[in-house]
Amino acid sequence: MSTLFISDLHLDASRPAATQAFHEFLKRRAARADALYILGDLFEAWIGDDDDDPLAGEIMDALAKLTSGGVPAWFAHGNRDFLVGDEFSGRTGVTLLPETSVVSLGEENVLLMHGDSLCTDDHDYQEFRAMVRDPDWQAQFLALPLAARRALAAQARDASRISTGGKPMEIMDVNAAAVAEAMRASGVRHAPSPRARIRTGRRVRHANRSGRLVRARLGAGTRRERVSAGGVRPLAGVRGRDALAPRGV
Repeated sequence: MSTLFISDLHLDASRPAATQAFHEFLKRRAARADALYILGDLFEAWIGDDDDDPLAGEIMDALAKLTSGGVPAWFAHGNRDFLVGDEFSGRTGVTLLPETSVVSLGEENVLLMHGDSLCTDDHDYQEFRAMVRDPDWQAQFLALPLAARRALAAQARDASRISTGGKPMEIMDVNAAAVAEAMRASGVRHAPSPRARIRTGRRVRHANRSGRLVRARLGAGTRRERVSAGGVRPLAGVRGRDALAPRGV
């Protein structure tokens, strides 16, 4: 048995093979797990819990089958699916997580978050993030007809591709000082070694006392796996902002 972590699948109707791989992952891996944590960007876009897109309903039903079978699941919002709400939670049985949360895995406390809030060097993105996470903005957006929301989401994705294409990875990646501060604020300690463990949707990280980032190691009872069109297989070190890769501590 194991605790599974996935993030950044970016499921979308235009990529049916990835959706099928996710279904296989739920049936073959997650159904035998102790718990599943979804750390954001499960969907390429989420325009509201009232979306009548068949893919949205298909994924919610699959998650409901998992949780009704006795596997607890949690969901942290990503930068693409920050509008996932209470209706999604009620239909799927998946518990929504706050911006940051700390869970115990074995003898270690682990900080869970999507990680985009730690990309503090990307000032344009942080301004955008502050706008779309504002409750008033979200209420106005969700009041729009579904067709209008879909059009705006498509425009936002196009603008994001153009923007990220011209930025160095160092700007779009997490900031080491922001990582260290998030760990300090969450009370995550440097145990059992001088390094504390942090799990973000962008990468799996360890950070030492100075906040210097080093390569993550697998912890006991946890798994990292890749879900792709080719199926589910062990994952060894994925990097990049929006990789199709469930990554675990």
